[in-house]
Amino acid sequence: MQKQNEEADENKKSSVVIRIPSYQEVVESSQARSTPPSLFVPSQTFSEAFAFVKSSEFYSPPPPSLSRETGKSDAPSSTSTSSAAAASASASASSTLPSSQITQTRNAILVSHRQKGNPLLKHIRNVRWTFADIVCDYLLGQSSCALYISLRYHLLHPDYLYYRIRELQKNFKLRVVLCHVDVEDVIKPLLEVTKTALLHDCTLLCGWSLEECGRYLETIKVYENKPADIIQGQMDTDYLSRLTHSLTTVRHVNKTDVVTLGTTFGSLSHIMGASMEDLARCPGIGERKVKRLFDTFHEPFKRMESSRQPIPEASFQNKPASPDISFRNDAEFSTLIEDNQKDVDDLSKRRKKEPELTVKSALSAAFAKYSDRVGKRNSTSQVEESEESVVVRESEAEK
Repeated sequence: MQKQNEEADENKKSSVVIRIPSYQEVVESSQARSTPPSLFVPSQTFSEAFAFVKSSEFYSPPPPSLSRETGKSDAPSSTSTSSAAAASASASASSTLPSSQITQTRNAILVSHRQKGNPLLKHIRNVRWTFADIVCDYLLGQSSCALYISLRYHLLHPDYLYYRIRELQKNFKLRVVLCHVDVEDVIKPLLEVTKTALLHDCTLLCGWSLEECGRYLETIKVYENKPADIIQGQMDTDYLSRLTHSLTTVRHVNKTDVVTLGTTFGSLSHIMGASMEDLARCPGIGERKVKRLFDTFHEPFKRMESSRQPIPEASFQNKPASPDISFRNDAEFSTLIEDNQKDVDDLSKRRKKEPELTVKSALSAAFAKYSDRVGKRNSTSQVEESEESVVVRESEAEK
């Protein structure tokens, strides 16, 4: 009995023992679980993939004559498709090469072969440049180019610039003449270059060093695709900023004075119509500012010629003049005085006929014209809207 109990205890102990798997077995089991076998087994050929179609009821074998013809025609079609594929591949390869070159040339300044050896090229450092067969000296964009000339070369070849501009024709919107001033006496040659550039609708840029000329080319290329609004000053759209911008142009008037005037009078028209006493009541505005503001708004809008005509001074020599010469001088002097008097009378008559224009009156007239235009536009829009409404009502009534 005791032996049987001992054997039973040993069996229980042996059944309780847990077997620990090795690391390799754990890794293999995890890989087998993570990558389950796929149900789709792709076939190697097209015929194997669609072989089940032949066993279906919808399949009918082709006649033998057609099969032969198709077999014969398969060879040239395969050759034609292979040739077409080769041609398309070659075309794509040829198209990729110039496209990369085009992108490179778009971002670079194209330099004519005429400019080889020009020391200016050493100073173009911030923009890439390459040599190309072009008409102009420097191609700075799709519609902008530049011609380079130095005044020393212009003195040796005066007609060079004219013939170079004539070669450009009208192919570019912006044609720049980059002139390097490298001589001391610049009045005559620079005048000739300026006349040639203006007569042929070219923009003249003068540089007194090669670094400056190179900087001009770099700047034009960098700002090729930038809008023209970049160089315009940005001004706020609110009324106070515009009022500040207009009134601070008067000397000694600052932003604090503008705020004071705006809060006191309310608008620019009231400030322009105020008297000197009203302006002097504003705190912080002294006599000098009051006088300047009042004179600015009430000075003549047109510059009038002075009524005082210069009196010619007779040059007298130390030698005694003869009676004939003195008589001639008196006659000339009297005629000059009469002419001057006539000019003064004509000027006074013009002033009486024409009303005196001031800054205030000119601005008020401009504002009145603008309000009339706005009113006409509003009236025309209202008339059109009323006509459209009448047409709509008639169409509804007909329905």
